[in-house]
Amino acid sequence: MKIRKAAVIGAGVMGSGIAAQIANAGIPVWLMDIIPKGAGNRNVLAEAALASLHTSRPAAFMHRRNARLVTPGNIEDHLQQIGDCDWIVEAVVEQLAVKRDLYRQLQMCGAAGAIISSNTSSIPLQALTEDMPEAFVRRFLITHFFNPPRYMRLLEIVHGPATNPEAVAAIREFADRLLGKGVVECKDTPGFIANRIGVFWIQVAIREAIDGRLTVEEADAVIGPPIGIPKTGVFGLSDLVGLDIMPHLIASLTRTLPVDDPLRNMADLPPVIGTMIKAGQTGRKANGGFYRLNRHAGEVAKEAIDLVSGEYRPLAKVELESVAAARHGGLTALFAHSDKGGRYAWRVMSRVLCYAAQLAPAIADDVSAIDRAMQLGYGWKLGPFALIDQLGGGPLVARLDREAIPVPPLLRQAGKCPFYRTIGTKGQYLGFDGHYRDRERTEGVLLLADVKRGNEPLARNPSASLWDIGDGVVCLEFHSKMNSLDPDILSMIREAVVLVPLGYRALVLYNEGGNYSVGANLGLLLAAAEEGGWEAIEALIAEGQQTFLAMKYAPFPVVGAPIGMALGGGCETLLHCDALQAHAETYMGLVEAGVGLIPAWGGCKEMLVRWIGSTSRPGGPMPGVTRCFELISMAAVTQSAAEAGDYLMLRSGDGITMNSDRLLADAKHRALAMAVDYVPPVFPEISLPGPSARVALELAIGRFRRAGKATHHDQVVALALAEVLSGGNTDITETLSEQHLLDLERRVFMGLIRHPGTLARLQHMLKTGKPLRN
Repeated sequence: MKIRKAAVIGAGVMGSGIAAQIANAGIPVWLMDIIPKGAGNRNVLAEAALASLHTSRPAAFMHRRNARLVTPGNIEDHLQQIGDCDWIVEAVVEQLAVKRDLYRQLQMCGAAGAIISSNTSSIPLQALTEDMPEAFVRRFLITHFFNPPRYMRLLEIVHGPATNPEAVAAIREFADRLLGKGVVECKDTPGFIANRIGVFWIQVAIREAIDGRLTVEEADAVIGPPIGIPKTGVFGLSDLVGLDIMPHLIASLTRTLPVDDPLRNMADLPPVIGTMIKAGQTGRKANGGFYRLNRHAGEVAKEAIDLVSGEYRPLAKVELESVAAARHGGLTALFAHSDKGGRYAWRVMSRVLCYAAQLAPAIADDVSAIDRAMQLGYGWKLGPFALIDQLGGGPLVARLDREAIPVPPLLRQAGKCPFYRTIGTKGQYLGFDGHYRDRERTEGVLLLADVKRGNEPLARNPSASLWDIGDGVVCLEFHSKMNSLDPDILSMIREAVVLVPLGYRALVLYNEGGNYSVGANLGLLLAAAEEGGWEAIEALIAEGQQTFLAMKYAPFPVVGAPIGMALGGGCETLLHCDALQAHAETYMGLVEAGVGLIPAWGGCKEMLVRWIGSTSRPGGPMPGVTRCFELISMAAVTQSAAEAGDYLMLRSGDGITMNSDRLLADAKHRALAMAVDYVPPVFPEISLPGPSARVALELAIGRFRRAGKATHHDQVVALALAEVLSGGNTDITETLSEQHLLDLERRVFMGLIRHPGTLARLQHMLKTGKPLRN
């Protein structure tokens, strides 16, 4: 079974988002809904949803062309036309009767071979398929996406004993490889895994915050980064999801939860939340929720709601000793602290960890599935069982016993042995039967974390490491703060250039974190500038240029494998690779203009070569120069790897991987293929217009400045950039060397780094994390 065409029925936020992600995979997809009473346009709901997808932020489509793969329709006129679909996703309202009525219609539409799945978030499969024909039940399963479908990696799959295994395998394979999902198989229980535990966690955290008289800021500061949970915490997450969604989800859950499930005791909303929902204060989609932005007299102030009075007040700085203690002592220090933050953390997480341990055998096949669901669905750094290991099962059980808190049998078992362990180079998890089992990876998945387990790097310094990932391929990993580039990373690149030819075949640049690299270490740069270390700064720029050249012309292929942000200097490393195998969610850009600088590690040079050599642009060098100027001066950042192709940051032969777990393996495969008869690149002949191009760019800059679209220092930086991109003192009859362009980059960079406006931008960025418009 292969998925070549799909249909999504239900054009709400979730349904339309699922359709967009299927289109992102390159698959044609119908998007259908009902015909509203009295509607003149019978496709109005699906067409409105498609129009909304075009403007949604964050963007639902990875590239605007993907929208052409979505066909809007309605279930009265077009249901018979989905007979050639291989997969039909039901994403209608969370009402059992409505869903089952649709399933009856689908059985008559001629799609006898299609796999049918429900995107229900809480209704068990047994209830959905009760008394349905066997032929329907065999091709039916639950595929529970998380919102927004493009960005949330978790896909929960539920299938029954009668479900065709080939149908399950087809959806798993498609979701994994083409939709980029982390697929977790769940047992057929209410809320499945992530929402069953996640909803309980949110409800406990909100109630304990109210009872403990914590502010929303304090609660999110505690039940957030100190526990490895995103900084949105629980109140920020509730705003993101929508306060009005939670009552419906709890109501749906409680209809099918066991009678003794503690989540049943939380069906009634705290009064303050009920009041907020009535007032329309339902989160980011409305006029605020627990947090809001108050715009008044041209000023924007962030406010938070008072959980006692229900009134908004200015956001307050959190000063809890327990949060500070957690930065150094971790979870143990947080839970042991006696202030209200420490007490709150313990009251919430002890209940959540016990709940997860109590439920585990009923909702999943093993603890690793539960941990993965919470990581992918709720953004936890560690799932509940990995958290228990971090705390220590023995000490946790001992405290629970002292406080007379019932300890689930599975958790008591962890008091004697951890849920996870490493034997040699193999990771294992503890089964529900008390025996350890190997953690197996799906074919085609290669994780650097697995390579590191039980192995030593080929080389290492504080900011980077080299790892042998097998078959003669070396992986260069950055591990500085936010993977920012510094002299240690440059040193490791040079070491790789020397090491790889001594017994290896190729090099892959890859980091297993949220971002490939945010660029050069601005803190080091500013510190040197403030001390007047101009010679040291120029030496660093020259060192970076020569390092990237050495990598570019090395006698082996270099493949960049970015994920997340690849900005500034990080982007420049990729521009010097032979090829890229990028994760679909890669955001590339030469953003130096935002801090008053230009790319000077060869970024301007590489972009010029690509745009002037592009066969798709108009003739002559000026269109290429102009496009480079636009992208670099505006610090443009791609919103996906697909869009990076439009910027020529990805080239036609580069690849895109949808699933991040497969990125390293795909990059390794590409590197090995290139290693056969590899020949290093040759710098192409390039000629630039010189002063004539610079004058044209200066005129454009002046127009922007007069129109109020550019600040004074924007103009300073743009004029400097124009000098580089025009080629300096040259003309179109001269052929420029690579070193000429690098020297020009370095000279202009050194002029800008001395400028007070640039120093102000650097200081502001490091202080606030935001660009200064001076």
